[in-house]
Amino acid sequence: MGIPGSGLAKGLAVTLRTMTRKSHTAQYPDAQPELPPRTRGVIGLFEENCTVCMLCARECPDWCIYIDSHKETVPPAAPGGRERSRNVLDRFAIDFALCMYCGICIEVCPFDALFWSPEFEYAEEDIRDLTHERDKLREWMWTVPAPPALDPRAEEPKELAAARKAADKLAAAEAAQAAEAAQAEAERGSGGTGTENGTGGTEHGTGTGNETGNGAAS
Repeated sequence: MGIPGSGLAKGLAVTLRTMTRKSHTAQYPDAQPELPPRTRGVIGLFEENCTVCMLCARECPDWCIYIDSHKETVPPAAPGGRERSRNVLDRFAIDFALCMYCGICIEVCPFDALFWSPEFEYAEEDIRDLTHERDKLREWMWTVPAPPALDPRAEEPKELAAARKAADKLAAAEAAQAAEAAQAEAERGSGGTGTENGTGGTEHGTGTGNETGNGAAS
């Protein structure tokens, strides 16, 4: 059994220790908080990368993404080519009243059109105003922080290694082709010089024969 009043004494001791420490309260909104780079605030849309594949809307567990589009016919790039159709984005909206910030839409986007933004000041008085259209999502896109620098000690990505290997192989093939062309040009030049020398020798022999014949005739 403890000493009567020991709990009160311990509580007062904690209070006295806390009173002597400096407060770390951030005076928001005058002082903005320093958020980590991977903060899940809102979702920004990079509209140029969106191909209207609808993958984000289909994979969203809350069905809070609304996308509308239409098809347009694109003329052929070259004369005689075929026309093709492409999807044009008409509407891209996210209802943040339903969104649970799971990030599945960002992960499944194959063309990097969705990004996390640390922006969090988007409260509204009416819950219906929490459905933000693509214009607002595009504004949030410019608040997305730059990706962190790669670790210099990390292994090189397989895609980059394969691309570098292919580039080195292509450069080696071009160098070998250039060397073969230079060698062929050198051989061609050597053959032309030998032909000229042989021709000169033939002319010299012919002249000697003529001169000998003329002397004998005289």
